[in-house]
Amino acid sequence: QVQLVESGGGLVQPGGSLRLSCAASGSIFRLYVWGWYRQAPGKQRELVAALTSGGTPNYADSVKGRFTISRDTAKNTVSLQMNTLRPEDTAVYYCNYRVLGTTGGYWGQGTQVTVSS
Repeated sequence: QVQLVESGGGLVQPGGSLRLSCAASGSIFRLYVWGWYRQAPGKQRELVAALTSGGTPNYADSVKGRFTISRDTAKNTVSLQMNTLRPEDTAVYYCNYRVLGTTGGYWGQGTQVTVSS
C-alpha cells in the first residue's frame, strides 16, 4: 500500500507561481512513474506532467515551458513548479504514483489551484 499526501495549492493571480508537492509513504517502487493530473469543473481529468524512474519528464502541450516536474528520490516526493499561471490552469490537481508499465496506481487527495484576479 502507498499513501500520497499533497500540499501547496491555493489562490494566485494570473502570471503568478505555485509549487505543489506530493509525498509517498508505504511501498516504494524501483521502477515507477510519478504523474500530476488535473480536473477542472465539467472536464475530464487530464495528465499535466509525468516523470519516470529513468528521469524522463513529459508535459502536456498546454503547460510546456511553464511547469516543471521534479522529484526527491531520498524523500520519495514529487513536486510541480507552476509558473506564469493562467485562469485556465484552475483545477483540482492530483498526484499519481504507479509501477512503470502499469495503469492505475495510487492517487493523492487532490489540491485546489485557483488562478484568478
